[in-house]
Amino acid sequence: MRVDSHQHFWRYDPAEYGWIDDSMTRLRRDFLPADLQPLMDAAGFDACVAVQARQTLEETRWLLELAAANPFIAGVVGWVDLQSAAVERELDALSGQKKLVGIRHIVQAEPDDFLLRPSFQRGLGLLERFGLAYDILIYPRHLKTAGEFVSRLPSQRFVLDHLAKPEIRSGRIEEWQRDLRALSEFPNVVCKLSGLVTEADWHSWTPDELRPYLDAAFEYFGADRLMIGSDWPVCTLAAPYERTMAVIGSYVAQCSETERNAVLGGTAARFWNLTMETRI
Repeated sequence: MRVDSHQHFWRYDPAEYGWIDDSMTRLRRDFLPADLQPLMDAAGFDACVAVQARQTLEETRWLLELAAANPFIAGVVGWVDLQSAAVERELDALSGQKKLVGIRHIVQAEPDDFLLRPSFQRGLGLLERFGLAYDILIYPRHLKTAGEFVSRLPSQRFVLDHLAKPEIRSGRIEEWQRDLRALSEFPNVVCKLSGLVTEADWHSWTPDELRPYLDAAFEYFGADRLMIGSDWPVCTLAAPYERTMAVIGSYVAQCSETERNAVLGGTAARFWNLTMETRI
């Protein structure tokens, strides 16, 4: 099973998606399963994991409804307020949803010390009990803090989104490499090969420009801790779906069949225990 480990759905509302600024006008519309499925079919992907883009329980429930109605959505990474006194009750209410595989908070928009806040860590400490992974969405400057963060929860499963958004446009790589290597030393962390095309220059990026970042990820994590992701529809700012996925597909052509299968779906299926219902 080939799995796109990271994509989004939304019904566009300017008030709800204020981060979509004037440089991203092509994202100012609805993006729904009927839009994605033909793109996945054309690129040879069988299943996907839908990831939250708004920090509301309403969106999490909506994504789960989409997943229930569309068999190719194999999992949902939703949101709950991990700092809330009611977080255990909210997780319990969602616990019957078998396609809920993880939780994410948009930490990149928070103060730099957010991951280490006691209230946040208390809530996150409940996820293992509910069988849920946690997506780490950060910038390179947060990587050191992320290492301390995951060290406090050694049995919790974590996945790093977008390789922590390396500064590909500027070509800065040394500090990111050092801190990514340090994070990779924690065996409970896997990593998504996603979001790279939009960290490069949207209009002039090349696969060769992304290669040093992929080289580092493969060296530090290994194929069995890496998973391909499109970050659709955000990726369309820099490339259509098929070209975005082809960057990783072309890179892993140099790998063994076992490694290719891991990156293109096996790691995601194992990490989240994904299954795919038969399409009707």
